[in-house]
Amino acid sequence: MFDLEVTGVIPTELDGRLLRNGPNPVGAVDPLSHHWFTGTGMVHGLRLREGRAEWYRNRWVRTPDVTDVLGEPRCRSPFGDDVRLFAANTNVIGHAGRTFAIVEAGTPPVELTDELDTIGPSDFDGTREHPYTAHPKLDPATGELHSMSYFWAWGNQVRYEVVGVDGRVRHRADIATNGPVMVHDVSITERYAVVYDLPVLFNLDAAMGGAALPYRWDSSYQARLGFVPLGGTADQVRWVDIEPCWVFHPANAYDDADGRVVLDVVRYDTMFNVDVTGPNDGPARLERWTVDPITGAFSSVVIDQRSQEFPRVDERVVGRRHRYAYAAEIGDHFDPGAALRHDLQSGTTERRAAGGGRGFGEVVFVPRSPDSAEDDGWLLTVAHDLAGGRADVVILDTSDFTGDPVATVHLPGPVPLGFHGNWVPTVTQ
Repeated sequence: MFDLEVTGVIPTELDGRLLRNGPNPVGAVDPLSHHWFTGTGMVHGLRLREGRAEWYRNRWVRTPDVTDVLGEPRCRSPFGDDVRLFAANTNVIGHAGRTFAIVEAGTPPVELTDELDTIGPSDFDGTREHPYTAHPKLDPATGELHSMSYFWAWGNQVRYEVVGVDGRVRHRADIATNGPVMVHDVSITERYAVVYDLPVLFNLDAAMGGAALPYRWDSSYQARLGFVPLGGTADQVRWVDIEPCWVFHPANAYDDADGRVVLDVVRYDTMFNVDVTGPNDGPARLERWTVDPITGAFSSVVIDQRSQEFPRVDERVVGRRHRYAYAAEIGDHFDPGAALRHDLQSGTTERRAAGGGRGFGEVVFVPRSPDSAEDDGWLLTVAHDLAGGRADVVILDTSDFTGDPVATVHLPGPVPLGFHGNWVPTVTQ
């Protein structure tokens, strides 16, 4: 759809694409066994330029589970037929002038055109094997992507990789874990990449029983954090034991003046223990962990008790001390609620409801200019109609978080509840 209806005024500084990914099953599913995390991927894109909502489009990512249902030929894969390609449904990023739909646990990134049509699975110009992550972290100092990937066939290890600004893998280290863990995300600081080695493990009985997502909570597994120097090797990792818990998403991490690592994370008590068909083991709260990788000292405090997810910061401070973090309130099964803006210096939180029977998804921050202060800019998020009606993209000014939106872009239809996305600015040559 072109030239979308807009209420308010879109800032002319917003020149780029708001991209978002999430599961939207292309065929029928069994509600008793279907797992939200495994639905076929659908990427949504909104193009903003010169104060206009120039276009909106949504496209299924053409992995074989989609093309087979639609009767289309399968995309050519550099991995041949030996690699099972499943739904690339979790995140979508721009890097090295290219666009990739990504997911964890064994399938490769899927490259898309700027208009979100599928090009096909990518091996990053022949530099990597197929398993990747849903959450690479971009180092703002170097422009490189740091990732921590897992794959059940690797057994007890995860893979740390660094992808250069040219889109090619320049560093790799296989790091031993104590079990076949799920590692959904990674944190970086100016010194470390952090491994979340937590008690959700590949479960062979669940896999043999046909579970769509055969990972389960293991109360006997020692939870720990691994600290590998940026660009470092497996023999340099320092491990720190912590109490059992689960983290899908850290907001950010940084090194403090005393050599400790500070991590702001969304923490669950357990995961895939109470409810194995969805992320519904109970509420999640925002915590601050302070860890000394040398002595092993660990402490934690609760920042905000409200159940929330999808924490984000200004991407320019990833790995550096941050003041602000944004998140979305969640209910059961990740039902979206209000948007939250945490001021970690003052210890206050602003809450902004969507209103009108709607809920906000993940909030993405866009700076007002490349050199503007942290939190000086706009917040973009999808407002979902919880009754299934049309969705909107809401643009908020951070200086007036609880006030009226700067602009609301009215999309042509509903957007299913999904996961992650990013702002990809237009790059002028």
